[in-house]
Amino acid sequence: MDEQPPLPDDLSEEELRAAYEEQLKQVRVEDVLIQTVVSLLNLGGRKSGLAPGTEDEKDPEQLRQAIDGVRAVLPLVESSLGPDAKQLRDVLSQLQMAYAQQAPPGSAPAAGEPDKPADTGPAQPSGRIWVPGQ
Repeated sequence: MDEQPPLPDDLSEEELRAAYEEQLKQVRVEDVLIQTVVSLLNLGGRKSGLAPGTEDEKDPEQLRQAIDGVRAVLPLVESSLGPDAKQLRDVLSQLQMAYAQQAPPGSAPAAGEPDKPADTGPAQPSGRIWVPGQ
């Protein structure tokens, strides 16, 4: 019969540390970043109330943070995701739409959400081109 590996309770602290170090050697930063994006999208789905049975978990601020986190990390791993990148971007878009519908008036937009147009100078109200000094 094959010998079973020792259970964590049967290992010394030094053996546990060595096993942990061995696992860390195999983990790639890219894998952690991808898992982070997926976790944030899943959590954002809950905080948006879009996931079934989570209507009572709506939290626009938490949703905004999840969106901002995904928008920060996704570009770092998008090229390695291949066709899956589109699916993740689609989920992000759904979360951004949910945030736009749920956010209280006057709250900060999630990253990537268009801001209200700013007053860009005297040409905007009149429709004429503004030329400095004239």
